[in-house]
Amino acid sequence: MVGTLVNTAAIIVGSGIGLVFKKSIPEKYQSVYFQAVGLFTLLLGIKMSIGISEPLLVVLSLVLGGFLGVRMRLEQRVEQLGELIKARTKSKNDRFTEGLLTAFLLFCMGSMTLVGAIEEGFGQTSDLLLTKSIMDFFSAIMLASALGIGVLCSAGLVLVFQGGITLLVALIGKDIPPEIISEITVVGGIILIGLGINLLNIKKLEIINLLPALLLICLLVLVKTL
Repeated sequence: MVGTLVNTAAIIVGSGIGLVFKKSIPEKYQSVYFQAVGLFTLLLGIKMSIGISEPLLVVLSLVLGGFLGVRMRLEQRVEQLGELIKARTKSKNDRFTEGLLTAFLLFCMGSMTLVGAIEEGFGQTSDLLLTKSIMDFFSAIMLASALGIGVLCSAGLVLVFQGGITLLVALIGKDIPPEIISEITVVGGIILIGLGINLLNIKKLEIINLLPALLLICLLVLVKTL
């Protein structure tokens, strides 16, 4: 869990710096930053998706995952959670929930998160997550300066999500088929493409509702493998 703990600390420190210097960063620079990050997120998502080998299962997992997310009202529930955290922290930031969700998706849906957490779970190395920590540190500075304290609070979600993957792999990692790792990366890439579209204000997509697809693709690939 060393990589995840360092990653979480990097997000907290970076967010703190961003909050301190929030007023000193002109809005025009924040706008350019989000354009750059949005384009990069699209590129990263496309790159992750290129390795698709089970397109039918990926589409099925996204559709069923989306249906499940809507049925569970996942987007609304997560927004309510964000509002609850906002109330508990007594934040007056109007973009608190947006910052929380955007930061969580950006920090957790990339291939570095998935592969790095899996590598650490196998007890191999934490290098990938340590490298990711440096990237997330600088991203947190800009995100927090633009979206506020919600970015700082996303560190807790990163710890739970990324650390959960590491612990799960440590427990049952030897039984995970490599096909699952490949296809879950593809689904994560597609979710990142959606996040990039949101960051560029092209269209507002309910990305959170698609998160169950990450679990469904694992189940579908496992069934086919068996």
